[in-house]
Amino acid sequence: MSRAGTLTGLHNLSQGRNLAIKPFVTAARQAGQLRAAGGGNDVDAGFDIKYGVTSRLTLDLTALTDFSQVEVDREQVNLTRFSLFFPEKRDFFLENDGVFTFSDISLRNYRTGSSSRNFKLFHSRRIGLSSARTPLPIAAGGRLTGRAGGFEVGFLNMQTRVDPDSPAENFAVIRLRRDITGNSDVGVMFVNRQGTSSGATDDYNRAFGVDGNFRLLGNMILNSYVAATDEPGETRDQKAAMLQVAWRDPVWDVSALLKHVGDGFNPEVGFVNRRGVRQLYATVGAHPQPDIPHVLRLNPHVDTRFYSNLDGTLETRELDAGLSVTFLDGSVLTLGYEDRFERLLDSTRIAGVRLPPGGYDFNTGSVALVASGGRPISGRLRFSRGGFYDGDRTSVSGNLQLRPSYHLALDFSAQHNDLTLSGNSFTADLFSARVRYAYSTKVFFLAFVQFNESTDELVTNFRLNVVHAPLSDIFLVYTERRNVAAGVVDGAVVLDRVLTAKVTKLIAF
Repeated sequence: MSRAGTLTGLHNLSQGRNLAIKPFVTAARQAGQLRAAGGGNDVDAGFDIKYGVTSRLTLDLTALTDFSQVEVDREQVNLTRFSLFFPEKRDFFLENDGVFTFSDISLRNYRTGSSSRNFKLFHSRRIGLSSARTPLPIAAGGRLTGRAGGFEVGFLNMQTRVDPDSPAENFAVIRLRRDITGNSDVGVMFVNRQGTSSGATDDYNRAFGVDGNFRLLGNMILNSYVAATDEPGETRDQKAAMLQVAWRDPVWDVSALLKHVGDGFNPEVGFVNRRGVRQLYATVGAHPQPDIPHVLRLNPHVDTRFYSNLDGTLETRELDAGLSVTFLDGSVLTLGYEDRFERLLDSTRIAGVRLPPGGYDFNTGSVALVASGGRPISGRLRFSRGGFYDGDRTSVSGNLQLRPSYHLALDFSAQHNDLTLSGNSFTADLFSARVRYAYSTKVFFLAFVQFNESTDELVTNFRLNVVHAPLSDIFLVYTERRNVAAGVVDGAVVLDRVLTAKVTKLIAF
């Protein structure tokens, strides 16, 4: 900035009406076994509107919304008995999404017992996406976010259209939050999903809650919430509550968490990975900066997690001990040991193998190295080995990132799991490669290829983006999901294939 010039010669400028309209047109060719009637051609159009109601309050409207240009999800290998969390990737929902945050919290530099991947009262992925992660048609929607009258406000309403596999639904979200002393805040949220198709108007799910986040004594944080859900016919415990306290100073890092999730707590427009449990978490660690060559910081720590069902029966116990070494170049070496107990109250499927009820006690050792991300070549490597329920598991995962120039970035990832469960030996592997190429400031290309060995699916996603005018784009997107299991006729079956062209144009007033 010391070398920045002075801009002169600008006169009679006006702010405008803070109104932007972005119409779009799409044309798609669809095919594959997962498509109704084998697919076909489709042409559609819609628009987005953005209006600055005030300098701190923004209204967004959308009609016949299309997300064809969004990158596909990263595949995951599920070796647990709980649901996996997939993050939101659609721009409309990502913009100002922090306003709608009501979740378990993880904060940088603090060791906490949970995160938003464990619980979110509102998770926008539930809108316009089926449980199989396939798109559902959105008719229209609106969002109002910003600050007004001392409050941070968020209002969202989305209406989906009828789909062969899903009725039309309306989604409404209200979020209010107010800052109090320092960096502390309190808030409320209400979420409603209501069936709007004929004969489905009695189908609803509602969630509501109160939360607070406080910073005390300079180094302490306190987070808490109380939430509940309501839906027809549910008589079980529909409440959830959490209290978390964490402390970090120049040497010590300590936290504790208490959490209750009722067996009937079901935020259908949110995410919760585990119901009908009470959780206790505690950790103590230190992060001194000793005078050791090439070492910036040491972080020995011990974590404990206990999950019991609502009757008080212990279901999970995790005792973790670890040591992280942060080097001066930014790389991190982590050594870990985990002692774990799992009680299965019923016959349960784990990694595709059904295990009988009972208690399972096992332990695992691990080592991980993360290279500095500030270099042209970086990455991470992790190895773990130990027991796994009534068998064992060896896992190797890694990621390699290459940035040979500011035009090109390459990312390669691999995960190999060698498992034995109930006398069955098998592998669960996952491979992916991503290439990002910026030909110029107006032309971009992305290629993303994934192979999930546990499902025998090969997923490819190619996207060309041309910026033909400011904030106006041309997208050409090809996405394919293919079953490549051995023995499949002709070696592969196309489950889903979509070729889409999309053109957007920003018109500002």
